[in-house]
Amino acid sequence: MNDPVWQEQYRRTVGGDPLAKRYRDWGTLKYLLRGIATFMPFVRTVHLVVSGKSQVPSWVSGEVHVVEHADIIPEDLLPVFNSTAIEMFLWRIPGLAERFVYFNDDMFPVAPISEDDLYSDGKAAMGYSRHLFAASLYKKQTKASDRLARKALGKCHGVSFVRPQHICSPMLRSVSEEAFKAVEKDIFATVTTLREPFNPNQYFFLDYQLFSGHGIRRRLSSKHISLAVNSASDVEAFLHAPSRSLACINDVTMSDESFAALKPRVEEAFRGLLPDKSRFEL
Repeated sequence: MNDPVWQEQYRRTVGGDPLAKRYRDWGTLKYLLRGIATFMPFVRTVHLVVSGKSQVPSWVSGEVHVVEHADIIPEDLLPVFNSTAIEMFLWRIPGLAERFVYFNDDMFPVAPISEDDLYSDGKAAMGYSRHLFAASLYKKQTKASDRLARKALGKCHGVSFVRPQHICSPMLRSVSEEAFKAVEKDIFATVTTLREPFNPNQYFFLDYQLFSGHGIRRRLSSKHISLAVNSASDVEAFLHAPSRSLACINDVTMSDESFAALKPRVEEAFRGLLPDKSRFEL
């Protein structure tokens, strides 16, 4: 959201100002990368997906493989400012490993986690819960993902739908490609510039993994911290002594004043946990 090139593209395409909680920069990307280097040493390559080169922070080293939207998303669908649409094409990243872990930029490794925690017997691990109602945009997209995954496998859907944990996602590239190609026309029909309730999201791939036998139900060690209900003190206390291996620190609608007060405290808490530069930084 601090990138003037991106800002101009957004205004030219969408008009108006972007929703801050979707695009705001908390300055925490380097701590996501430090967390991967420190707590997930089995990771060989990090792919950073951005709209264009102007989005790449100046401190990012050549150890990070920068992937632009145009590298994975068909030109006629661009530009897109909808993360759920971008997620549909991650499996197309050049050089992506068969086993890959997808992180949103608000998800962080904060304690050791092993490859065996994420994968078992060639299957990807993930916790799931079952739901009946979909009132929010997020839940509606979750339901849409469940329905599309079942359709891709020729399965009927019932009244309820499953929701994966809201944390980083262990995936299998070949299974993601298989899922996409099974309902390719449906996916292209749902790609929109901004988020819509009918968009599937990355849960489509996680649900497909589970329903097709390539996934196992096993909760990952994670903590969800919403800045709607948790304070800066809560974030500081958790990062001082993490009780889980993974954390999602979820942005919400807040005033510029609240953001300006919270941001340095969150950054400082991460700096206390991960003070040293990683190979992903200059």
